[in-house]
Amino acid sequence: MLKALRRRLPGESTIYLGDTARVPYGTKSAEVVTRYSLMNARMLARNDIKLLVVACNTSSAVALPLMQEQLEIPVVGVIEPGAKVAATVSRSGRIGVIGTPGTIDSGAYQKAIARFRPGATVLAQACPLFVPLAEEGWTTGDVPGAVARHYLREIAESEIDTLVLGCTHYPLLRDTISAAVEDRLALVDSAEATAEEVAVLLMTQDLLRTRGPVEHRYLVTDTPLLFARVGSRFLGEPIVNAERVDVLFED
Repeated sequence: MLKALRRRLPGESTIYLGDTARVPYGTKSAEVVTRYSLMNARMLARNDIKLLVVACNTSSAVALPLMQEQLEIPVVGVIEPGAKVAATVSRSGRIGVIGTPGTIDSGAYQKAIARFRPGATVLAQACPLFVPLAEEGWTTGDVPGAVARHYLREIAESEIDTLVLGCTHYPLLRDTISAAVEDRLALVDSAEATAEEVAVLLMTQDLLRTRGPVEHRYLVTDTPLLFARVGSRFLGEPIVNAERVDVLFED
C-alpha cells in the first residue's frame, strides 16, 4: 500500500505504522482488531497527519466506521476502492475475492461490490497461508504454487472473470496466483485503487503538498530489524530508519 501511495503521490511525506507486535490481524476477532486499530489510529493522529489510510484489509473491514467517527481527519480504507474497480472492470459481473479469514468472514468486500454493481455474483475465499509465505519471501516455486492451487481451485473452475487481491500481502504472490487460475482473470490490487482515491481526495479538498522536503518515517511496535527486512521486500527499497514505538496501552 505504501509503495502504491508513494508512486502516485511522490510529493507527499508519509508516516507508516506497522503493528508488528500484534500481527497478523486476519485471524483475530473483530473486537480485538477494532481495539488495536483505534489505538494505532489515535497514535498516528497525534503526529499531525492530514489523512489516514487504513492499509490493512481486515482493519478496513471491521474498524473503519469507528475510526472515521473518532478522528477529525479523512480516513480512507482499502475495501471500497478495490470493490469499485472490480465492479467496473468485470465484464460478466462474476467477481472473486481472496483475503484473510477476518476480511472474508466480515463480508465487507461482498457488500461493497453489491453496492457498486447490484446483481453481481461474488465468490470469496480465505487464503490464510498467503501472508506468512509473502513475509518469508516464498512467493514463487513449488510450495506457494501448491498452496495457491489448493485455495483457488474453486475460483479457477468457476465462471468469474475478475479477482480482487484483498490483502496488501497478496500482490507479492501475483504471478503465483495468476498461474493458479491459468492467467485468465483480471487481478485487481486494492492498493493501487486506494492510492488513486487518496490522490483524488487530496486534490478535491485542496490538501496536496506543494512545497517543502519530503520525509518518510517508519514506526513499528516490535523490533525494527525484522520489519526492515520484510518491509524492504514490499517497498522495493531498503528501510534504514524504522523506529520502535509502544501503543499497547493507548486508550
